Amino acid sequence: MILENKHIVLGITGSIAAYKAASLARLFIKAGAEVQIVMTPSGKEFITPVTLSALTGKPVVSEFFTANDGTWHSHVDLGLWADLMIIAPATASTLGKMANGIADNMLITTYLSMKAPVMIAPAMDLDMFAHPSTTRNIEMLKSYGNIIIEPASGELASHIVGKGRMEEPEKIFEYVVSFFEKQQTLSKKKILITAGPTYEKIDPVRFIGNYSSGKMGFALAEECASRGAKVTLIAGPVSLETKSPNIHRIDVESAEEMFEASVEAFPSMDAAILCAAVADYKVKEQAKEKIKRTGDEMNMLLIPNKDIAAQLGQMKNKQLLVGFALETNDEESNAIKKMEKKNLDFIVLNSLNDTGAGFQHDTNKISILSKNGEKEDFPLKSKKEVAFDIINRIFN
Repeated sequence: MILENKHIVLGITGSIAAYKAASLARLFIKAGAEVQIVMTPSGKEFITPVTLSALTGKPVVSEFFTANDGTWHSHVDLGLWADLMIIAPATASTLGKMANGIADNMLITTYLSMKAPVMIAPAMDLDMFAHPSTTRNIEMLKSYGNIIIEPASGELASHIVGKGRMEEPEKIFEYVVSFFEKQQTLSKKKILITAGPTYEKIDPVRFIGNYSSGKMGFALAEECASRGAKVTLIAGPVSLETKSPNIHRIDVESAEEMFEASVEAFPSMDAAILCAAVADYKVKEQAKEKIKRTGDEMNMLLIPNKDIAAQLGQMKNKQLLVGFALETNDEESNAIKKMEKKNLDFIVLNSLNDTGAGFQHDTNKISILSKNGEKEDFPLKSKKEVAFDIINRIFN
């Protein structure tokens, strides 16, 4: 069973939908999971800790300390113990606190300490759910990597019919099962991913570079790791951090360093996704001291960097090789030429002519082309969602 011996932290907040959490906890227990419930103080007004403790076989955690003996409940330990945290129901107040780091109860501190993925099932009246502040908080939580289980439409506690009803426990349970099944799809794969820009030094203080933030490559690394893959991430100079322990990160600066690291790692890999924006050229001679302004012109001789994709394409021995093409004109034809020239199996195409796509954005709009002539277009999405689409397509 997919949930056998999984550790699940179930967060319950002050919503009338809290009664559904008992059914959800029971479904997890029957599937073989261990469940630790963490409640907000207001959650106890809707369902008692005694009921929930009887279902899970564990004391419910609600306060920072046990009143009678002062025992401290460690939110840090819970964050390390869990394979998943799911907050169901999540009120508008809790969403706001989570989004903005207001750690005034045990549930929020547990969330802020959580190393495992977090799912959130909102529950509130339709006007509260539709309010711009709630929408903003949900988008912030998505940007942190949290998974939102959209509420259903139906009769609410106010007796108004609309969207805001917490999804039914059976459907949430199916969502969790599907999530853990997805985690196993790449469990035996080793995947190399390159991300970010490269900096090619001109002198000790200047370089040739580009606007790549690394967001797309890092999203791909996290997506692969979430599915159980062992990821080697070769990252150019970016300010991003990795989250999954399944990611082995190698930081480099120049195209030469990225080339050497990629060539060394590739033979032991099952696949490589080359998402980095590698500089095509570097200066032939780097100045050892800062270049001073001496006239109206300065000439530099540029020479080509080694081509990582072409080299891995030559080395390829049954590995899956995926490249990226960021284009400004003749997008599809240029991408196809690159795929053929470098012996790629797939190429992910995006265009700077599409609003919200390309460097620096949190979103991207892509097409995936394959060497057998197939093409699939995707609408503008968050880079996390784009990473999900790419991995689904190339490992299908």
